[in-house]
Amino acid sequence: MPVLYYIHDPMCSWCYGFAATLTQLQQGLPDGVVLMRLLGGLAPDSDEPMSMAMRASIRHNWQRIEQTVPGVEFNYDFWEHCTPRRSTYPACRAVIAAREQGEQFDEAMTKAIQRAYYRQARNPSDDATLTELAGELGLDTAQFARSLNSPQTRQRLRQEMMQASDMGVASYPSLRLQCGERDCHAVEVDYRQVEPMLDSVRILVQRHYPSQA
Repeated sequence: MPVLYYIHDPMCSWCYGFAATLTQLQQGLPDGVVLMRLLGGLAPDSDEPMSMAMRASIRHNWQRIEQTVPGVEFNYDFWEHCTPRRSTYPACRAVIAAREQGEQFDEAMTKAIQRAYYRQARNPSDDATLTELAGELGLDTAQFARSLNSPQTRQRLRQEMMQASDMGVASYPSLRLQCGERDCHAVEVDYRQVEPMLDSVRILVQRHYPSQA
């Protein structure tokens, strides 16, 4: 059966901007098409404070998203209250660690990270913040803390990043429709309208699975 892969990073600002439209996309998928979430990973672990140039670039990116996607807002207090680091792998591992306690916590942890980062001025590059979020989701925080930086979690992240790379993904968010073992098609992300993406999925599914048309 066809699988629509959503490749993302929980600290990717454009992924945050795409969240509402992604929900509409998932709800409107043709029967038989499954959405699967895959972590791409933006920035490896780092204890170095983000450079002023990088801070300015990301703030500008937030402004672009607010201008592009109706209803999306950012809390710029983050830049005053936190010490930002260019480090998103911890947040990616947090999604994997949460997922171990139930598949539903993959999306729930992603949304919690986005809410903390973009609306509450909390830093998801910090393990302490991620563990707090796990507690707020009702997870077993002791189990979560053990899993967060375990070799198994790190290996799982590497595997998902390699899978995304094998699909030709170089930016986030990205969508790939897998039809069979070999046929993988890019679906162009539209931040404002869901129908163009749904139309692309329908056409590809009908092409590969004519009996389902």
